[in-house]
Amino acid sequence: MRRGGWIVLAVLVVVALFVFGSYVSTRNKLVAKDQIVKSRWSEVDVQMQRRADLIPNLVQTVKGFTKEESTVFGDIANARAGLLNAQGVQAKIAANGQLDSAFGRLLALAENYPQLRSSDQFMRLQDELAGTENRIGVARKRYNDAIQDYNTFLLQFPNNIWANMAGFKENDAYFNASPAAQQVPQVSF
Repeated sequence: MRRGGWIVLAVLVVVALFVFGSYVSTRNKLVAKDQIVKSRWSEVDVQMQRRADLIPNLVQTVKGFTKEESTVFGDIANARAGLLNAQGVQAKIAANGQLDSAFGRLLALAENYPQLRSSDQFMRLQDELAGTENRIGVARKRYNDAIQDYNTFLLQFPNNIWANMAGFKENDAYFNASPAAQQVPQVSF
């Protein structure tokens, strides 16, 4: 082989190594980012489970003061069961929204019973639940941030080419505000 042929072959080998290195590097970063998304989802899931575990205690406390409000309790029990039985991220996000709605009705119900609000047990459980709601909010934000980082990296060029070849897909399982949360509250005095 002539000297020019060896140079062309050497250039092709260097280019092939560069392309292969780019692919491996991108794939490894995508795997790491996907694992971060899964870890962040686990944080959300743990906090939602904690809330689901607190709710029966709060419901029992409220039941002691309000015997006639059985539909609210049934809605909460059904929503909690839906969350505990949900499989997959999207199903758990939807079930969590139903639980948020049902639980909001319980807290509104508590406003109608002043003796309930003065109960130490109710106030302690409500404070514990408020702390859990804050943890859920933080975990949701971290989860959404991890998905955004993953999707941004995945969609950038040339990462999108390597991601497609390696079978990585865009993740759209974001937590979004419920339609009720997007309504402006009406305050009247």
